[in-house]
Amino acid sequence: MKTNGMDDVRLMKGNEALAEAAFRAGMQAYFGYPITPQSEILEYLTLHAHEYPGVVVLQAESEVAAINMVYGAAGAGARVMISSSSPGISLMQEGLSYMASAQLPALIVNVQRGGPGLGTIQPSQADYFQAVKGGGHGDYHLLVLAPSTVQEMVDFVIEGFKLAEKYRNPVMILTDGALGQMMERVVLPPKGVLPPAPAPWATTGKPPTRERNIITSLFIQPEKMEEVNLVLQAKYAQMRESDVRYECIQTEDAEIMLVAFGLMARICQKVLELAREKGIKVGMVRPITLYPFPTTILQQLAETARVFLTVEMNAGQMVEDVRLSVNGKRPVHFYGRLGGIIPTVEEILEKLESLC
Repeated sequence: MKTNGMDDVRLMKGNEALAEAAFRAGMQAYFGYPITPQSEILEYLTLHAHEYPGVVVLQAESEVAAINMVYGAAGAGARVMISSSSPGISLMQEGLSYMASAQLPALIVNVQRGGPGLGTIQPSQADYFQAVKGGGHGDYHLLVLAPSTVQEMVDFVIEGFKLAEKYRNPVMILTDGALGQMMERVVLPPKGVLPPAPAPWATTGKPPTRERNIITSLFIQPEKMEEVNLVLQAKYAQMRESDVRYECIQTEDAEIMLVAFGLMARICQKVLELAREKGIKVGMVRPITLYPFPTTILQQLAETARVFLTVEMNAGQMVEDVRLSVNGKRPVHFYGRLGGIIPTVEEILEKLESLC
């Protein structure tokens, strides 16, 4: 990344860089609860909150309490964030469903660890289904961003708040324990990089010039509940039209197409380089938005690539969306490791070579 000599360049751990970015993006409130491997977010925010007067940073008594505090703060129009790791995010699902129905913007950070259950504290990508298919009840979606570097941990905080406020919808940053704990060079944004967003819908008191604002996710009449759902579905269609994000690497002549997100995309990029050195024409698609998923580019690449290989730190989750996108035009293979084990470059390359 080029800098102008005036930028705030630091060596920072991913969790701490994300926390500092939240301050600088104008976050007004944070609620959370400690859990490895994301506890540094809460710790950093608590330690530095005095540098940002007026910002509320609160450790709640539980993850269930924390997500409902986020619901309340978002309903009052605050720019609000919450973070946790996999088991904690599971406890928040009802609240996230409520917020999606009530059309409330908020930023949710999941620093994934291995599961199911309490599992392990090692990194994983096994929360993909939970993140992109809803997680809670009802027909709703979060917009999901998947960083692959500490710099993107910073950048996606700003983008996440922007998108949450654009759509009045919760946005999730789906990262993992390795990215949260690793240290890299980052360029931090200036303080106040994201101006306050107007929230005329917020429950901030009724002036004489308008009707009451009501924030709710309870609609007893089925006709009204369907009407709300149709509004949400129109919103998700707009996301799919306007805010699909992905990166293509050497896809122009690729015969084998790697598909990977987050940490695995970094590892697969090295696999691509080594395969190219061996004369194997490999390309890679890195989904950046996991929802909305980059279906169209995969459909296009299925016209030219011979085979797809999806690599994940799970038993095979995103691969289902890759297969739906390719729609039977080409074979889609999967390679993954479970339980917090990170696949190596060598083993992925071996799998790739078996497809030649």
